[in-house]
Amino acid sequence: MSRNEAPLSSAAIAPWLIVIGIGEDGRAGLSAAALHALADAELVVGGKRHLDLVAPLAGETLAWPSPIHDAFPAITARRGGKVVVLASGDPFHYGVGVQLAALVPPAEMRVIPQPSAFALACARLGWAQQDCALVSLHGRALERIVPHLQPGARILALSWDGATPRKLAALLAARGMGRSSLTVLEAMGGPRERLRIARADAFDLSGIDPLNLVAVEVVADRDARVVPLAVGLDDDWFENDGQITKAEIRAVTLAALAPGAGELLWDVGAGSGSIGIEWCLRHPANRAIAIEAHAERAARVGRNALALGGLAVMVIEGRAPEALAGLEPPHAVFIGGGIADPAMFDACWQALRPGGRLVVNAVTLEGEARLAALFAEYGGTMRRIGIERLGAVGGKHGWRPAMAVTQWRVVKP
Repeated sequence: MSRNEAPLSSAAIAPWLIVIGIGEDGRAGLSAAALHALADAELVVGGKRHLDLVAPLAGETLAWPSPIHDAFPAITARRGGKVVVLASGDPFHYGVGVQLAALVPPAEMRVIPQPSAFALACARLGWAQQDCALVSLHGRALERIVPHLQPGARILALSWDGATPRKLAALLAARGMGRSSLTVLEAMGGPRERLRIARADAFDLSGIDPLNLVAVEVVADRDARVVPLAVGLDDDWFENDGQITKAEIRAVTLAALAPGAGELLWDVGAGSGSIGIEWCLRHPANRAIAIEAHAERAARVGRNALALGGLAVMVIEGRAPEALAGLEPPHAVFIGGGIADPAMFDACWQALRPGGRLVVNAVTLEGEARLAALFAEYGGTMRRIGIERLGAVGGKHGWRPAMAVTQWRVVKP
């Protein structure tokens, strides 16, 4: 069975899979119902640390392999038996519960949660959890925290290991947020629990337990590198070779694409990747596929996506329409790398979901003529966008117009 296999589809049976949240206090923190399930289990699955916390056990045990989904066949093969899965704290908050629920019908599961690490941290610090940004850096890029680094923000970040707090402190200091406070909460809920505080630019904590959470109170200097919440980031946020949709045009283009939560964008002819990256910045569940024919630019898109938050931008090096074959159908398409090839538009239009938006920008007379023909056939809306920027003219200043951009937007019926 693969991790992508469909859920069990036969008629639901009585709950046979018990998912138990466990803390660092082990058995002492478990309810009577959880202890009874453990005593009765034929198979107990969990991390080695979890299994050690509840030992001894009468039934068979299975420590999570790597990757974790390799254990799922052993779990589902026991359907109808008595199986317990141990998870840290709340199994449905950055936990294995979500993966199990994709395989086992909810009616066949019973879940006994404990407070999550986020809840424990807020209890220790006296913070309101609803006012905090909750981030997991476990198995994820450190840069995922970047969009949350706003002045005055409170962030709770699950660490990957004992080195994460120091790396996070260095990242904050490098971005002009060295005065930020980092509270490292280690092994919460157990006998090894410890809480220590350090400033980002003077981080001196050592011997940090791998099981830790970092609470950050962001203090930003005046020149701190804070990602704005508005669309149309300054061009210097993106490493580029000049092939970039400029900030003002990008803002208008994002508005035309109308991102929705959890939607997928195709950015065809991605250049620096700025459109797809800003699409993903609109919501943490958004994704983009950046298609770029030039190897150097494709690599640059990946670096930009990482630097601005480890965003969900999949980069495909290749030329459209050939590179589009087999890709997941998008909710929106942006074509910024030319529209001369009719096959490219046809491939994008055919793949676009019903109700999806397609936006094309052109700067040449030939490109504009092609958009006019498409407009005549498919409808939609067209507009021409002109931008002028102030520049030096000798010892004085004057307006310099940029090339006008013709934009066509159409919604698929």
